Amino acid sequence: MKLATSTALLLFAFPSFGWGQTTGASKEVSREEAAPAPSQNGYSVIGATPRQETLLRAQIQVMNAEILPLRIVFVPHWKYLDTARTFHLHVPAGYTSALFTHLPSRTVFIDTDRYINDDSLGYWMAHELGHLATNSAKESDAEKAAGPLRARLKESAKLAALASKP
Repeated sequence: MKLATSTALLLFAFPSFGWGQTTGASKEVSREEAAPAPSQNGYSVIGATPRQETLLRAQIQVMNAEILPLRIVFVPHWKYLDTARTFHLHVPAGYTSALFTHLPSRTVFIDTDRYINDDSLGYWMAHELGHLATNSAKESDAEKAAGPLRARLKESAKLAALASKP
């Protein structure tokens, strides 16, 4: 028994000295494929494309929310439904959900299959940040808190449009 334990420990202790599987050629990642540098504001974005992550971080920065999520997770539809079921998400009758916030963990989940466009992402992220700001699951509270955040987004878009005109 001691010999088997010692052998197992030896095998697990030195895996880095083994030969790795390679194809002989490595491919450099292009600048578009590389994810942006980690954020200094303390939240992580998981599962998003680099473009989505850059856009989302820019929108959150423009909104200048007081309370930020710890994690923003982009998940496929089946995983979104499973996560919503696990966290007992209550969606009012006649409504659907493309994003939801789990308040205790300060995590925002985004359904990648229902991701419509860049503008809708900012609009609904403001709503989710409203949930965090009010620490309330009530939709009316989140909408009230999202109003000023959406106004900042709209003002930023107007300024960007004016700056792009000759």
